Amino acid sequence: MSAVLADMPETVAPATTKAIAPSKGGRPWTFYVLATLFSLYVIALYGPMFCIYVLSFQDIRGGLVFPMKGHSLHWFVDLFTQVRTGDVKGSFDRSIKLAVIVTVITVVVSFLAGLGFRKRFRGDTFVFYMMIGSLVAPGLVLGLGTGLLFQALGLNASWYTSALGAQLSWTLPFGVLVMFAVMSRFNHVWEEAAYDLGASRWQSIWLVMIPVLAPGLVAVALFGFTLSYDEFARSLQTAGSLNTLPLEIWSMTLNVTSPSLYALGTVTTIVSFVVIGASLGSIVLIQKKRGSSAKG
Repeated sequence: MSAVLADMPETVAPATTKAIAPSKGGRPWTFYVLATLFSLYVIALYGPMFCIYVLSFQDIRGGLVFPMKGHSLHWFVDLFTQVRTGDVKGSFDRSIKLAVIVTVITVVVSFLAGLGFRKRFRGDTFVFYMMIGSLVAPGLVLGLGTGLLFQALGLNASWYTSALGAQLSWTLPFGVLVMFAVMSRFNHVWEEAAYDLGASRWQSIWLVMIPVLAPGLVAVALFGFTLSYDEFARSLQTAGSLNTLPLEIWSMTLNVTSPSLYALGTVTTIVSFVVIGASLGSIVLIQKKRGSSAKG
């Protein structure tokens, strides 16, 4: 071995590279600048929300600003018992029902649109742009137009008719775009294998495509629920006489000056996190089940 090394030309030398970071393990100054900017961004984004959550746990002496006065769940109880805080229970129930209906329709229509656009057809480009065209329309203008249309037709605006249609104009384009991305990664060999084994068109969809595309369908459902649950602009002129939860919160800001409004914000945030956590958890379970099936 020493003889081989001795015969090597002197021009051949071990390659050396200069470390980007200092050799002592320190970080460049740019890291600390970017870390500081990111920390300030997180504080500015979540700081006001955190303040609202903290102030919602005051006792009956509590106000709308710091310092806090005691700790209790008084304003959460007051939120659902006192008439002066508005129809919180009813608006919450309507928002959940509306979000579930919007979610189901969004998932079904998006999945069918994904199936329909797997092959090119005459006018497919026009249909696609018509589906996503409502994304560029201002929500308030679209909601106002929907309300005027129902009025012109002699129909009463309500949360389960006009508000439903206005919100679908917002959720369906997102659902279709997500489903197109999911469909583009679907391996058609699996579907052809199902046909070779004697499966019908419906059986291949139900037993092959839907299980494979399940995480994407959950993502579409999450989009539909969260967009509908938090929608304000498209519901303002279309919900009729009964408010959804975002509209009820907006009306409460005009006449309620108590931490019960903060408690309502805390409750709605918890519901949103529960829905998001359930969706992500279902995706993880589907992936684990798929992985265990593949190993088996």
